[in-house]
Amino acid sequence: MSARPTDDLFVCYMKALEDSTKHTAACPVCQGETPCAEGVPIHERFARLQDAYTARQKQQR
Repeated sequence: MSARPTDDLFVCYMKALEDSTKHTAACPVCQGETPCAEGVPIHERFARLQDAYTARQKQQR
């Protein structure tokens, strides 16, 4: 039985989701409408990876 290949984009996307979620939970500023200076790159990375993963999923259909 062979191992399933790792989907690096999915792994990065899920890690970015975890980082964004953890930061938001611990940062009162990011719980509002405007993220803090530290949170901006964290949330932007998550959004970029989510867009890339979603685009790839649509392309594979």
